[in-house]
Amino acid sequence: MLRLDHLVKKFGGLTATNDVTLDFPAGTLSAIIGPNGAGKTTLFNQITGHLVPTSGKIVFAGEDITGMKPAAIVRKGIGRAFQVANIFPTMTVEEALASAVSAHAHAAFELSSAFPRRDVKTRTEELLALLGMEPVARRISGEISHGDQKLLDVGLALALDPKLLLLDEPAAGMGPEERWQMMDTVQRLWKSQNMTLIFIEHDIDLVFRTAEIIHVLRYGAVLASGQADEIRGNPEVIEAYLGSETDATEADSREEPA
Repeated sequence: MLRLDHLVKKFGGLTATNDVTLDFPAGTLSAIIGPNGAGKTTLFNQITGHLVPTSGKIVFAGEDITGMKPAAIVRKGIGRAFQVANIFPTMTVEEALASAVSAHAHAAFELSSAFPRRDVKTRTEELLALLGMEPVARRISGEISHGDQKLLDVGLALALDPKLLLLDEPAAGMGPEERWQMMDTVQRLWKSQNMTLIFIEHDIDLVFRTAEIIHVLRYGAVLASGQADEIRGNPEVIEAYLGSETDATEADSREEPA
């Protein structure tokens, strides 16, 4: 489904992704983990066209999409939810989802209309049910809980009917119970929607319980790839997460420039 082939991204003298080669087969649920500054978000930004690689290729469904504009990549079938929820804060949850569904369908949908297109309405209702958001459907998006806002952001990505969904720290900023609930939802969505899903997450306990395959980055390079048991016992991965203060400081210094 997705192949990253010797991907390099440099910011001046910093190498944010360093010769990254990874495969994400169709239908898999994968996690990308690593310390701060490992290049995880930089990798997502290249896949979605928000950054152009310095060198290397990104191949999606057999097509080279390297350097394509974000809108073109969305049309190819790649959706993304961000670490900071990117919602329509003045709309109701239902209106926000309907707007995204309508835009994807190229429909002339008027949010003020009491009679939206039937297909838009049907798909919006499906998404509300899928996300379990019917109780907050009529509430203003900017006023719902942080967890519900993150769910809505995922819903907006799903409205585009992606073949590949990227989730950037879907459980970020949530309490312990909410985090587990969110990852249960992620796993359920992956199974029910028959899609390929890749997520970034710092909480490795959540990752071990959720992901089929885990890829570990450190200093922009691939440190390890494998199933949970392989990653859990990998000495280099343990060092990357439990290394010295010097290691942590160096990792922070390599974070992608704002």
